[in-house]
Amino acid sequence: MDYLARESAPFSPETWEKIDSAVIDNAKKHMVCRRFLNIYGPLGPGASTVPVDGPNKAESPENGLGRITGRKLVELPQFYEDFTLLWRDIEESEKLDRPLDLSAAASAAQRSAKREDELILFGNKALGAEGLMTAAGSYKIKRGTWNEGEDAYKDVAHAIAYLSSNSKLGRYALVLSPELYLDLQRLQPNVGLLELDRISKLVGGRVYPAGPFGTGKAALVCAEPQYMDLAVGVDLSVGYLELKDFNHSFRILETAALRIKDPSAIVAFE
Repeated sequence: MDYLARESAPFSPETWEKIDSAVIDNAKKHMVCRRFLNIYGPLGPGASTVPVDGPNKAESPENGLGRITGRKLVELPQFYEDFTLLWRDIEESEKLDRPLDLSAAASAAQRSAKREDELILFGNKALGAEGLMTAAGSYKIKRGTWNEGEDAYKDVAHAIAYLSSNSKLGRYALVLSPELYLDLQRLQPNVGLLELDRISKLVGGRVYPAGPFGTGKAALVCAEPQYMDLAVGVDLSVGYLELKDFNHSFRILETAALRIKDPSAIVAFE
C-alpha cells in the first residue's frame, strides 16, 4: 500500500529525491533529543501502540495461565506538518534543470523536529504521555543560580552522584533551555575554563540546548536503552496530499513515542 500517495504525484523521482533530502537534512539539524536517545524501530506504518516495560517486569503464571506484569501499552501518536510547492517552480526545475526552491519543505521539517522534541521533553497531557522534564518518579533537584558562581557545576555533579549511586551508569546527557546554556558560557574564575566546558567533561560532552520550550528548564538523563528510548513507527517521511490551484501540497509525517522504562534515570532541575 502506497500510504504516502507518492505514486500519484505528477513529477519525477529526481524531484522526490530533492524534496526528501531537504526534509531529512533540515530535520536532523534541528532534532535535539535524537542525539542522545536510542531509537527503537522503525516498527512500520501499521504500528499504533508499543509496549513499555518497567524495571519490575515479570511473567506470572497462575492456574495454567501466564500474564506479563510491569508492562503497559502506549500510543504511537502521529504528528505532521504540511507545505506547498508551486507548480511553476517544479516545472521550471524539471524542464530547465534549474535548482528547486525547497524553503517551504525545509521550514516544515524544522517545525517537525521541534514538535518531536517538545513531545519528548514535555509529553502531552491529551495523549497521557510523559516527557523527560515532566515524568513522575524522576528525581528533583532545586536548581541554584546558574549564571554565577559554581551552582551549575555542583547541581550537575549532584545529579550524577544520585544516578551513579542508584546504579544508573552509562551515557549521561544534559538537556537545557537556551538561556541556561548561555549562562554557562562564562569563564570560571581561578579555573580558567568556561563553566560549560567543566560541566561538559562530567557528561562526556553531551550538553544540548533544546529549542524555545520555556525558560529555566533542565534535565540530566542516563540515556541507556534499558531506561529510555524513542519508539518510532513511521520515521520522518514525506507524502503527497493533493493538487490544489495547480500547486502541490505535501505532508511530513511521523509516528513516535518516548518510552520511559525507569523514571529514576532522570534528574529534573526545578
